[in-house]
Formats: sequence, structure tokens, C-alpha cells
Amino acid sequence: MQHSVSSLRARAVAVLLAAAAAAAACSSPSQAPAGPGTIAIITPSHDNPFFKAEADAATARAKELGYEVFVNSHDDDAFKQDQLIDIAIARRVAAIVLDNAGADASIAGVRKARDAGIPSFLIDREINATGVAAAQIVANNFQGAVLAAEEFVRLMGERGEYIELVGRESDTNAGIRSQGFHDVLDRFPDMRMTARQSANWSQTEAFQKMETALQGNRNIKGVIAGNDTMALGAIAALKAAGRGSVIVVGFDGSPDAIASIRAGEMRATVLQPAAAIARLAVDQAHQHITTGSTGQPEKQAIDCELVSPANADQFGVFARKVATP
Repeated sequence: MQHSVSSLRARAVAVLLAAAAAAAACSSPSQAPAGPGTIAIITPSHDNPFFKAEADAATARAKELGYEVFVNSHDDDAFKQDQLIDIAIARRVAAIVLDNAGADASIAGVRKARDAGIPSFLIDREINATGVAAAQIVANNFQGAVLAAEEFVRLMGERGEYIELVGRESDTNAGIRSQGFHDVLDRFPDMRMTARQSANWSQTEAFQKMETALQGNRNIKGVIAGNDTMALGAIAALKAAGRGSVIVVGFDGSPDAIASIRAGEMRATVLQPAAAIARLAVDQAHQHITTGSTGQPEKQAIDCELVSPANADQFGVFARKVATP
């Protein structure tokens, strides 16, 4: 019988993670927890600086509060995420901080952790359910998208053809940001969208989509992208095509985007405070562990900030720089 590459890969991941779960669960006859208090921190791939910033900030804060940490990445694979949650349950962690792998696909895993007595604190991305996670703390994506679109309109002089690059369709944030963009852009009749492409948050895919889009849209004046990674891919394609003057606005406030703004390439981005949100999630996990409640509503939105050439020097790794005395 023949098996697809994806099927073989999924089986291999399942075997490896199941073995890890078994090892964790059987490390002692009493199945003792991994430490006096352990927080599991699970995010998408740390190859993306945004998710690395989340993991690093959450890890640092958890250690400051005296916890051990179990840090891993699900690589936006819901199956792998479920396995990692199973491992966290087997290790009897005190809480899970999770940037999830899908608004619908993550509900069962978060519920399973809750039913095992382990609260989950979601960051960056919500799930399509309430009452399952202890907290869902996200950037105010709609408010941030409105900021980005308002600056884009200003830079475009309220007129001209533009292309929108959209994130992964299964990610709630992709849709919310696009809605925020169009809440502003669609009010300007002289702003005309000539193409809307999903580049799945990927720089490589954005480069390829932009190359193709340029062939049929020679008069574009601007590009608005759902994240900085796609914006940077678009800038690379525009430069390769000799169109470096096209206005590009992103979203995230990544160090690479801020460097691009300083270099006069990307014109603006919107910082979503990933590091601050990750620290807040750990603080609320600690509050829940020690008192049984966060004292906060489940859904919490943290406002974003516009980053432009005028203030780019004030920002570091997905956060404002700490002023030195």
C-alpha cells in the first residue's frame, strides 16, 4: 500500500510525540509533575521572530515568578499541537500559555486541558469558543488594522491602485485585519484595490504572489499587507521589478520591518505588543494558579501602535524600548 508524504510525516510525528508523552508520564511511579510548578509555553515556529518573542518573553516572566517551563512549537500543525497538549497534561503542568494552531482546530485540545484541571491562556489568536480557555489575550487587531489603513490612505494621498496581501485563511486574525483595512479603505472612492491575494503569512509566498500580481497590475501605487513578513516579501519583489517607490505598509512591528522603515523601504507598520501580551498571560496564569481566578474577563484586547519613520527608533523586539535613566 502506498502512503502520501503528509500521511507518513503525520504518523512519524505521532510516534515521536506519543513516545515523549509516555516518557513524561512514566518518569516516576507516582507520575510526579515536571517541577514544583511548570508552565507549558506552546507557540508556532520560533523561526518567525514574532513567535520567538512571545516564547522568550513568556519564558523569562515564568522563571522570574519561580516556575519551570516546558517550551515547544506546534509549527501551525493542529495535530502536533494536540500531541503537545497531551504531553503537557501528562506532565501535569500548572498552566498552558498557547498561541494556537487554528480557531476551530484548537478547541478540543484546550477543552481537554481544562477537563484535566489545567487552565490555558491563549495569546495572539482567539479560538471560536468561550468558556474553554481561562483567558484569550490578543492584540486589538481591528484597531491596529484601522491605524495601518489610515496611514496607508494618507501615504497614498487618498487615491491610487493598490494590492492587499492577506494572511492564512484559517487564522481569525487574517480576517479581522482585512476587515479593519477595508473599514477605512472602502470609504475612499479613489482608492481602488486591483488584487487581493492570500500569502499565508509567508515572505516567500508573498514574493511569488507579488511577482505574479505585478504582471497584471502595472499601475499599482501601494501594497497593504496583513503582516510584516508578507510586506517584506512584497518589498523584495517590488525592488526586483524596479518598483521600489511603491508604498508598502505592514502589520506586527517586527524588528525586520522597523529596520526596513529606518532604511526608507517599508513606509509604516503597526506594532502588536507580543512580548507584553505574553508576559501578561503568564501573570494571569500565576494569579489563577495561586488564587483560582485571573480577576479579568476571558477575552482581552490590547491596543496596537503605529510605527513610522518618525518614531521607529522608539521600538525594540515587539515592544517599546525601555527608557534608560
